Amino acid sequence: MNLFRRGRGGPARVTVQEAAARTGHTGGEPGGAVLLDVREPREWQAGHAPGAVHLSLSAIAAGAGLPPRARSRQLVVICRSGNRSRQAAELLAARGADVVDVTGGMHAWARAGLPVVARKGQSGTVA
Repeated sequence: MNLFRRGRGGPARVTVQEAAARTGHTGGEPGGAVLLDVREPREWQAGHAPGAVHLSLSAIAAGAGLPPRARSRQLVVICRSGNRSRQAAELLAARGADVVDVTGGMHAWARAGLPVVARKGQSGTVA
């Protein structure tokens, strides 16, 4: 599969509000989906959504398996702006995962006022 394919179809795209609802970040009922952050480690360490699971796009492309918390659950894939998450969602869907990706990525997440934390739980930034 070409990682840079820009075809139609593929996994659905959701807004950050829908992503937050599906993953339990809205303060209501806990969602059943897992927020999967596919940015590189440096970006993840600078800031990510609380409770998100990290697995970089490069690791997914190399064939890495999902972290245990992300297995057998819907995946809501996010990156910085929405490009890498789209690629990751396509790769994961081809492997049979139930997956959607987030339009606007972590930039849109932060603009929507949703929480961003760094490695040790302090306030994070989107890198």
